[in-house]
Amino acid sequence: MRAVLFDAFGETPRLAEVPEPECPPRGAVIRVRATGLCRSDWHAWMGHDDTVALPHVPGHEFAGEIAALGAEVPDDSGPFDGAQGKWKVGDRVTAPFICACGRCAECSSGNEQVCDNQSQPGFTHWGSFAELVAIDEAALNLIRLPDSLGFVEAASLGCRFATAYRAIVSRSRLAPGEQIAVHGCGGVGLSAIMIAVAAGVRVFGVDVSDAALGAAEKLGAVPVRGGEGTAERIVEASGGGVDVSVDAFGSTETSFASVRSLKKRGRHVQIGLMFGENALAAMPMDAVIAGELEILGSHGMAAHEYPSMLGAVASGDFRPIELVGRRITLDEVPNALAAMGTAGGAGSGMTVVEL
Repeated sequence: MRAVLFDAFGETPRLAEVPEPECPPRGAVIRVRATGLCRSDWHAWMGHDDTVALPHVPGHEFAGEIAALGAEVPDDSGPFDGAQGKWKVGDRVTAPFICACGRCAECSSGNEQVCDNQSQPGFTHWGSFAELVAIDEAALNLIRLPDSLGFVEAASLGCRFATAYRAIVSRSRLAPGEQIAVHGCGGVGLSAIMIAVAAGVRVFGVDVSDAALGAAEKLGAVPVRGGEGTAERIVEASGGGVDVSVDAFGSTETSFASVRSLKKRGRHVQIGLMFGENALAAMPMDAVIAGELEILGSHGMAAHEYPSMLGAVASGDFRPIELVGRRITLDEVPNALAAMGTAGGAGSGMTVVEL
């Protein structure tokens, strides 16, 4: 099959012919029809994630059709009894970027997004920048796509929108009448803004890019210029600080500014990945203590939580297709992936690869 492959971290990937993935006994192989290009893929390519082994095929936000099912997949498989039915080759599906084991203590408690034995396509094994991708535990991790949902839109939900959905709806506990700031208006940030705007609250979108600020404003957010003095600008514009602040980028500067943007008893939610020096980012703990602030992490979304999000998309409450900034081919992925580390290289909105 064709796939985007790299042999060394940070070196431009190449399009190559590689062996097709073997189907895990309890898993499935998916024929990829669309897959998102995400900053997490850039982190994998740069060697920031120690689960990645070389050579490697990245990619983790995908939608497609079942090409093969493992011999041990139950005939009545599916994470949602009745709603999912029996899986068969050709079914239109997606999967969380965190594939759970279904047997550990976290899975037993319903928290598959932090599974102790999780696998992640594009990180722990070869991913979806390829014609085929394998996943583990099909009965738990496969998610049936509504007929009304196209592959490109489904791929845009995979990591960024689903992560933002759970972060805003579940983790932040955003309530009517509150205000929220979103630091970083890339794919996950714009997703968070779309979800928060739909909730009817006042939203501030923060970025250093004019294009990103324009996209945030188009979705209904109040644009705020990032950089030095960001927190002060948000505090002033919000009349004393926001109730919820989200770092959707992932850096020492954005996480610190996010916490400083909060009013007393406010909640900071960290969505953007923090690697290297950023993993040990300083926090204004004096403000955390004095203001009784909360610092929350948010890591993806379990398969059993997808129906509410898919229902909202199907009903038109959210239109994630509007967040897709560009569509590219598999041949264009190597240069697009490498460009993500440059100023403006990620572009505005999401990039989705169509196969």
